[in-house]
Amino acid sequence: MSIFLRKSSRRLRAGLLVCIAGIFVMPVAAETELSDVYAVAEAINEDARASQSKINDVAEETNDLLNQYKAVLKVNDGLRVYNRQLERQIANQERQIATLNKSIDDVTVIQRQIVPLMWRMIDGLEQFVQLDLPFLLEERRDRVDRLKDLMERADVAVSEQFSQVLRAYQIENEYGRTLTPYTGEIEVDGQTRIVDILQVGRVALLYQTTDGSETGFWNKKSRRWEILGDAFTTPTRNGLKMARKQLTSGLFVVPVHAPEGS
Repeated sequence: MSIFLRKSSRRLRAGLLVCIAGIFVMPVAAETELSDVYAVAEAINEDARASQSKINDVAEETNDLLNQYKAVLKVNDGLRVYNRQLERQIANQERQIATLNKSIDDVTVIQRQIVPLMWRMIDGLEQFVQLDLPFLLEERRDRVDRLKDLMERADVAVSEQFSQVLRAYQIENEYGRTLTPYTGEIEVDGQTRIVDILQVGRVALLYQTTDGSETGFWNKKSRRWEILGDAFTTPTRNGLKMARKQLTSGLFVVPVHAPEGS
């Protein structure tokens, strides 16, 4: 009996030890499982954060690409407008080029016609100077010679040549409205002398010696210098002073041939 009790006591203690060990083993296993769960959850969260970060990066990149695409669309729209404007400008330029080409063709035709005209004008001017009152002859003949030289130059445009020819005609036309004094050399009765000459438009050409002792005029009919009477001495002197701005402008007498048949 006692032996049985001792064996039972030992079994009871062993069972208690087993129960106590079970009590301590169960919490340790549960804690390990929770740690694993936390680790898995943390790994999932980390993966989620990484995925979200990638999503954010992709979204940001997508927004950047979208903004770039919108900017490219605006640039394209601007280029389309600019290209349409260039097309209109090119069309206008092409029309202008066509007009200019036609004008150039017309100018070529005009040049072929105007060059002979200018030569005829110069020849006519030369003859006019030769037949006109003989005032400022050297200056006027030199002008005609310069025109001839100008016509021979290839580096001068036809427009400039024509302008110079017209200018020479204008100068000759202005002589008809001017009162011009100058000193020149003339021949009177076979004698050469230096005198003061007064050009009164194309109405009269007078001369007077520097001492005022002799006064004369250019006779258009005889085409020579002739001496005038004393009645023209003072008027001619006054005319010279008026032309030189030494006397207030006024009237003075000049010799004029009466018209034919009067």
